[in-house]
Amino acid sequence: MAQEAGLDLVEIAPNSVPPVCKILDYGKYKYQSQKKAAEARKKQKVVEIKEIKLRPMIDHHDYDVKMRSMQRFFEEGDKVKVTLRFRGREMAHQELGYKLLDRVKVDTAKIAKIEQEPRFEGRQVVMVLAPR
Repeated sequence: MAQEAGLDLVEIAPNSVPPVCKILDYGKYKYQSQKKAAEARKKQKVVEIKEIKLRPMIDHHDYDVKMRSMQRFFEEGDKVKVTLRFRGREMAHQELGYKLLDRVKVDTAKIAKIEQEPRFEGRQVVMVLAPR
């Protein structure tokens, strides 16, 4: 039947009983599946992790600038890794750093969710936020 129609006989499900076959133009089928795969690749979004570095004694204006850039990252659909680095005697006052990270949590609560709670890694505290 396939030869009479000038088409190909394609085996769709060889493991079923009885095996399932289709009569179609194999070249056209292959072309369409390639197009579909290319379209799917074009539409997918690669999520990047952007990093914002803070210090415990950051000034108000510097903090606001960091928050604006963080908001822009969330609007673009990227995750944000907030790194709070302690230097020298700042290690003795880690509560100031955790207070700052709590402030970041509160300020970004509407636009982001916490993906990874703040955790200590050597001389820095790392927290990961993802857009809502």
